[in-house]
Amino acid sequence: MTAVAVIGAAGRMGRATVDAVEAAGDLTLSASIGRNDDLVAGLEGADVAVVMTGPEGVDDIVATCVEQGVHAVVGTTGWTGPGLAKVRAALEKSPSTGVLLAPNFALGAVLLMRFAAEAAKHFESVEVVELHHPNKADAPSGTARHTAEQIAAARREAGVGPSPDATTASLDGARGADVEGVRVHSVRLRGLVAHEEVLLGGPGEQLTIRHDSFDRISFMPGVLLAVRQIANRPGLVQGLEHYL
Repeated sequence: MTAVAVIGAAGRMGRATVDAVEAAGDLTLSASIGRNDDLVAGLEGADVAVVMTGPEGVDDIVATCVEQGVHAVVGTTGWTGPGLAKVRAALEKSPSTGVLLAPNFALGAVLLMRFAAEAAKHFESVEVVELHHPNKADAPSGTARHTAEQIAAARREAGVGPSPDATTASLDGARGADVEGVRVHSVRLRGLVAHEEVLLGGPGEQLTIRHDSFDRISFMPGVLLAVRQIANRPGLVQGLEHYL
């Protein structure tokens, strides 16, 4: 049995993770850790921590997990360079510990990223649209940034130039965010959960690749996959696709 501590257990993703761990026959819930709980005490006896908190202070939380020798499966997005550096520094002192930073745990979303990167080699134009509930703190989403980065890398490798765009005047933000040359647009709308589409265009045709998560239960197969595999994957890994 793998002992799992859930950090951020009171949130929507945290509650779904607690339910999924408790329902799994090969996992046991060692602790549900909230904002004001003692993190080090809560990690006692845990093999893996699933971190589903907001972005504020998440680097300290993950570094503490590593320092305690607890693998960390992290769904928090909004990472910065200094935060990643802090986690890498902790891992240098605990090289057998694993950390997975996954912007999305839905298997369909991971496949969308892979399909989009492959398709983007063959189309002149590509843009990303992500749609989320209005309580989401970061824009664009971590999933959309990760998607755009994979698309940009695939296009560079294939020698594909930038998407054509003759815009010379626009309101601030009208063309979305620029992620390594790929435009990313964010929608925040009541009733949504997590949705993403990649629009690809060529002469006389368009391809749309879209993924929709209608319920947070869609993320749980990926979370459990990561919990079960992370002990065999020491170091820092960014993206669930590396586990598939």
